[in-house]
Amino acid sequence: MDGSLHDRDALELDAAAGGSARRKPVFIDAFAGCGGLSLGLMKAGWEGLFAIEKDNFAFETLRANFLCEGTRHKYQWPSWLPKSPTSIDTLIEEHRTQLENLRGKVDLLAGGPPCQGFSSAGRRDPGDPRNHLVKSYLKLVHIICPDMVLLENVRGITYDFSINDEAPTTNYAEHLISSLEKDYFVSTRLLKAPSYGVPQARPRFFLIGLRKNIERQWPKKNPFTHISRSKKEFLTGRGLAPNTAARVAISDLELSRNGQIECADTKGYQAIGYRHPKTAFQRLMRDGFEGQPTDTRLAKHRPDIVARFKAIIETCKHEGRLNKTISKEVRERFSLKKQAIRVMDPLKPAPTVTSMPDDLLHYDEPRTLTVRENARLQTFPDWFVFKGKYTSGGDRRRREVPRFTQVANAVPPLIAEVIGASLLDYLPIKKLPSDKK
Repeated sequence: MDGSLHDRDALELDAAAGGSARRKPVFIDAFAGCGGLSLGLMKAGWEGLFAIEKDNFAFETLRANFLCEGTRHKYQWPSWLPKSPTSIDTLIEEHRTQLENLRGKVDLLAGGPPCQGFSSAGRRDPGDPRNHLVKSYLKLVHIICPDMVLLENVRGITYDFSINDEAPTTNYAEHLISSLEKDYFVSTRLLKAPSYGVPQARPRFFLIGLRKNIERQWPKKNPFTHISRSKKEFLTGRGLAPNTAARVAISDLELSRNGQIECADTKGYQAIGYRHPKTAFQRLMRDGFEGQPTDTRLAKHRPDIVARFKAIIETCKHEGRLNKTISKEVRERFSLKKQAIRVMDPLKPAPTVTSMPDDLLHYDEPRTLTVRENARLQTFPDWFVFKGKYTSGGDRRRREVPRFTQVANAVPPLIAEVIGASLLDYLPIKKLPSDKK
């Protein structure tokens, strides 16, 4: 199949080799962001049909990595769907007939609805309109009727919300489960990223639904039990282990080791150079890529800020507060209003990557992290490029998804790959027409 698929053959099975061949399992990525979930599923052996993402910056990242010629992984992308940003609601409104024609042909609908309204990393807002995108996801599920659904979100989605004192309590996770249970066997689990080799403390809510009323019975084992049991073999085969430390992940990106170069995509900025990987994790992230990775642009810290960062790093090391928010005394000493600042512990997984670059300081160097370092902590390979602005400020932060935010919002590809590989064992085996006697 190529990228210009017609409606009638968008998902035809490959009947080559005497009719005994099986097509790759097909998924659609809803709320795709920059493509972390898609990347992991594709690396696990899944075929991406298309992705839904409404932000311009995030979609340009998707285009660069999954739609351009010469990319390692590519969406099939049907001819009826423009290769441009769109929302789920707009997609349903403009292409409902084509979506209905996909019924019974999509193995997996995956997605992670925007989580800012649920997230404890920001101001949890039960009235955030983005919370209601969960309902849009459910609408798409009921139209396409995939064999499986996979949903990721922050654990805040499991909390009870009330818009005001008089409004009824809402729990979006419970709403999801109850809405899906009529047609799906639903399992949920809070997965902790370090257990899957991700060098970052990142607990996330995952939901897997296995469709009822299809020709084959599902295995009786809970899919999350299967995922948990398979992860050890998965990690061992890649030279990894749980609880990858921050230094193990990004020591080859240290400024003191590589020096500065001119930033290739932003005039007037410096970037970190690159030599070679030092650990098995770093070699995995290089993924055969040669040369200088993108997105290593350094922030322009004034000399007084550099001195402040250096003092904060030294103080946190002395106080034993690495990976923890800075103390009240440190905030008062440096007249800091921001409370969420942490200094990384080089010997442990990093704190959760957020969309705010100044939330996290390097473990040795008096600076914030680059987009590439955050991407490493999220397990994006070095060949993966990010597009759009680096940051946005003010009200634009609610309308734009710049590079730091794209990385922070993503599903770590390594977790997605573990899940994707495990879900292959749950695929219903459907006979091709030529198999029938």
